Amino acid sequence: MGGWRGGFLVKKISLILQKKYSVDLMALASKLPKYVKIVEVGPRDGLQNEKEIVPTEVKVELINRLSETGLAVIEATSFVSPKWVPQMADHTEVMKTISKNPSLKYPVLVPNLKGFNSAVEAGAEEVAIFGAASESFSRKNINCSIDESLMRFEEVMKSAKQANIPVRGYVSCVVGCPYEGKIEPSAVTRVAKRMREMGCYEISLGDTIGVGTPLAVQQMLQDVINDVPIEQLAVHFHNTYGQALVNIFAALQLGISVVDSSIAGLGGCPYAKGASGNVATEDVVYMLDGLGIQTGVDLGKLISSADFICKALGKKSASSVGQAKSSL
Repeated sequence: MGGWRGGFLVKKISLILQKKYSVDLMALASKLPKYVKIVEVGPRDGLQNEKEIVPTEVKVELINRLSETGLAVIEATSFVSPKWVPQMADHTEVMKTISKNPSLKYPVLVPNLKGFNSAVEAGAEEVAIFGAASESFSRKNINCSIDESLMRFEEVMKSAKQANIPVRGYVSCVVGCPYEGKIEPSAVTRVAKRMREMGCYEISLGDTIGVGTPLAVQQMLQDVINDVPIEQLAVHFHNTYGQALVNIFAALQLGISVVDSSIAGLGGCPYAKGASGNVATEDVVYMLDGLGIQTGVDLGKLISSADFICKALGKKSASSVGQAKSSL
């Protein structure tokens, strides 16, 4: 085929493909949220797994720096027993020393009623409870069965309601468990549903060992949203197999609009051998910016905060974006 007819046909085909591609992009964009709330978990979930004790002043400085980035939520510390998590032994001092931005939330993790009472006494205005979709992981992590853990949380929820303290819930091992392998979506739904019924305003679903893939994540979420509204769900991914960002994108496609992440990709799971850190906040914000999704977070200030904590810890950032920006 030659001459003007061949050229016309090629041009027509190109226009058809371009039009189809644009329609597909528009359809995809229409399914994504306009705004995503980032829950920064680095000061708690990140630092609690450091081998060396991080000085209190470093934790406070990190939180204060993160408070200037535009984040809406910064999980500050954990009111657990110093015997089990020595890195968080200074929880009261941290809470009483940080410069709180009145427009931000600074939730803390609590394992039981004792932890809740200590957190409130230290000035906490929001708390989080943590359970698991795996029976084995629950026993290894918090030394009780899933049902026993939920009974403990009932006490916390009752006191929190009386004190008008919002409670967020965490469900670990929503895709896989280091002891049991694959976790069925129905097991995740069961725990998430119970947490919602108890009064948790938001439930974060965590791929603790980072084995999830987009299909597995979507299958899990589709099961959970049958019993828990999508507006009350968040996702929390580890990047062990390099799947965290694509898993977040898969969750966004289903309507998830709350994402947990950790500055510089800090963190891991002491009960999951080989599990790397949480997805880096810098990488998440960079991706969301590229998708035209608002976060309110300043990427430059995030990278500066990451540089601070990495220098203090004497380690390299696990953020691909942070590494790329630092090499410019």
